[in-house]
Amino acid sequence: MATTVSEFVIRRMREWGVRRVYGYPGDGIGEFDGALGSADRTDEGLEYIRPTHEEMCAFMATAHAKFTGEVGVCIATSSPGAFHLLNGLYDAKSDNVPVVAIVGQQGLASIGTFTQQEDNLERVFADVACYVQTITTPEQAQAVIDTAFRTAIARLQPAVIVLPHDVQGMKAASLAPEHWVSRSSAVAASTRITPPEDELRRAAAVINAGEKVTFLVGAGARGATDEVLAAAERVGAGIITALRGKDVIPSDVPFHTQQVGLLGSLPSLKQMNECDTIVLLGTNYPYGEFLPKSGQARGVQVDLKPEQLGVRYPTEVNLWGDVKSTLTALLPLLERTEDRSWQEGIAAGFHDWEQEMEQQAMLTFPDGGNPRRIFHELNRRLPDGAIVTCDAGTTADWYGHHIRLRRGMRGDMSGRLASMNGAMPYAIAAKFAHPEQTVVCTIGDGAFQMLGMNELITVKKYLASWDDPTFVVIVMHNDDLAQVSWEMRTEDGNPVWRGSQDVESVDYAGWARLLGFNGITVSKDEDAATAVEAALAFRGVTVIDDLVTRNAPPLPPKITAEYRNNTAKAFAKGDPLAPQVLVDSAEGLVSEGLERVKGALHLGSKED
Repeated sequence: MATTVSEFVIRRMREWGVRRVYGYPGDGIGEFDGALGSADRTDEGLEYIRPTHEEMCAFMATAHAKFTGEVGVCIATSSPGAFHLLNGLYDAKSDNVPVVAIVGQQGLASIGTFTQQEDNLERVFADVACYVQTITTPEQAQAVIDTAFRTAIARLQPAVIVLPHDVQGMKAASLAPEHWVSRSSAVAASTRITPPEDELRRAAAVINAGEKVTFLVGAGARGATDEVLAAAERVGAGIITALRGKDVIPSDVPFHTQQVGLLGSLPSLKQMNECDTIVLLGTNYPYGEFLPKSGQARGVQVDLKPEQLGVRYPTEVNLWGDVKSTLTALLPLLERTEDRSWQEGIAAGFHDWEQEMEQQAMLTFPDGGNPRRIFHELNRRLPDGAIVTCDAGTTADWYGHHIRLRRGMRGDMSGRLASMNGAMPYAIAAKFAHPEQTVVCTIGDGAFQMLGMNELITVKKYLASWDDPTFVVIVMHNDDLAQVSWEMRTEDGNPVWRGSQDVESVDYAGWARLLGFNGITVSKDEDAATAVEAALAFRGVTVIDDLVTRNAPPLPPKITAEYRNNTAKAFAKGDPLAPQVLVDSAEGLVSEGLERVKGALHLGSKED
């Protein structure tokens, strides 16, 4: 029987299935930390992982939820530690995953008195969390814990429990039928929601009427791979995956054209431009400019988040339900399409696109390595069951263009939030969740310098606990915040400002060796394959320091007038890298051709 509130909270979390937490200590959560330490010496403890920073705790909890389907848990002290959790918790909110954060607070008598490290934490977390509550009495603890977990699971959002320091050590309550006292249960509400039959029939009628049907599949369809494929096979649909849904549909499905948008494929864009029916499955894909024109396609959407239904495209039927249960009920209502010309054309187009991606990966640049090359070589060698994490920035472009995840593989990233430095905590959490599987982190040098380099210290601390220590970090070393540099040009028409964009060059392979890890520097494209092979074969940690050009453009599948005109404006204003960017852009655009690039960028004269 728990004797303190802290001991009760720990035992209740175990009843909710929690076995691992990510925390950083401090005096505001000190009594609770002490109880965690005591429990760790018994079979009632939780595995406590302590990264180098509270932000990493929250990102790891989010990644844990993504890679396991469980609730992620992070723990931090009062104000400064609690505030550091916010970015990772917003990642959970943005990507619809359940996380519970437990944060310390100064004693009850201090609340509202402006004492050291006492702030209004309920107000601070009110926007990010679906439920925020301070436990003020032992009798309240059970209901607050249960409500936090139950709400996080049902709403697919983070919840926050504020635990004042003196309450942490109070005697645990034995609850009895009593006014104002809630006796709650550690049982989640079912989220296997199936829409009514009349709504399913309306959706089926829309899909059955289509001749060119496209499924846009997101991470919300995870667990429904077979149902999505069965429905697509039945109606002859093509499939596009959102970036976080990349691993939902196996890459060897011939009519799966991967992603759409700036980091997508030309066949995916063609699907969007020509489909007459679009079915959105578990996705909140945010880039409306790449969706069909209004009136072009009839639409159906399926999602567990009702507030996100019908918000991206004017759909006719919005089905509130989980994708697996909904498609299971919808399948008998779908008519089999005998004409496979739409689906076959999609497959043929993607086959050609894959050849183009290989050609682009094999190009050489005069001022540094081709960043695509190592992704191409990695993709060819990924072992079964591998997990690949991807950071925001141009890394996401190369990941989208070149990584193909087979059935049983996983991949993920900070999605809608698109926070830099998500790839490292994601990779570490993935390794804790699946210690027997190979994990590969792909990250830019700017993101790696944020907190990623620090997290190699966390890896060193826990490496011996992993069944298979194979852990690979690929750093795209271009000394530039490359994605922002390109956004300055293509979105705002501004030249690159090197004072904000340059990244100090660091010997990342040397940093790895300093920690006792394997460090490999790739300075030539032809060495990329050997480096990947060595890293995947090494039973331990390898950091590949890949020296690549900062000027390789993350070219979209189709250059728009806005892209063209803004880039021309940036160059006209004196972009310091303009001459080399032109050369690398021309090299990089295989299918469009050199003259199209020069014309698109208005750069062809001797003066340019």
